[in-house]
Amino acid sequence: AAPQGPPVYVDLAYLPGSWSARTVDEEFFRRIRSLCYVVSGDDHLKEGVLRALLDALLTGKHQWGVDIQVTLIPTFDSLVMHEWYQETHERQQELGITVLGSNSTVAMQDETFPACKVEF
Repeated sequence: AAPQGPPVYVDLAYLPGSWSARTVDEEFFRRIRSLCYVVSGDDHLKEGVLRALLDALLTGKHQWGVDIQVTLIPTFDSLVMHEWYQETHERQQELGITVLGSNSTVAMQDETFPACKVEF
């Protein structure tokens, strides 16, 4: 167990993918308080732990005790993400969590991909 300490505040935090995603729990979100969390890593390993990671965000954010708006930015489409969003939408609103979805696309070097713009 990590020693107790004050939380760290950041503007943007990338949540780890693959096997490292298993290390993201409610304690992570209690200690790493970000305005934006990017959920990246569209792979089968992340899909297996995605629901636990998203639930940990809700639990960890609840412990903050301050009203800070948080934006969750998924970089891939996922059935697990859609189900979590639908099942916990009311809780997300209570906690000030917004999940970004994007219908925008960017074309670069003969490739087109979904994108969103985040400003601070």
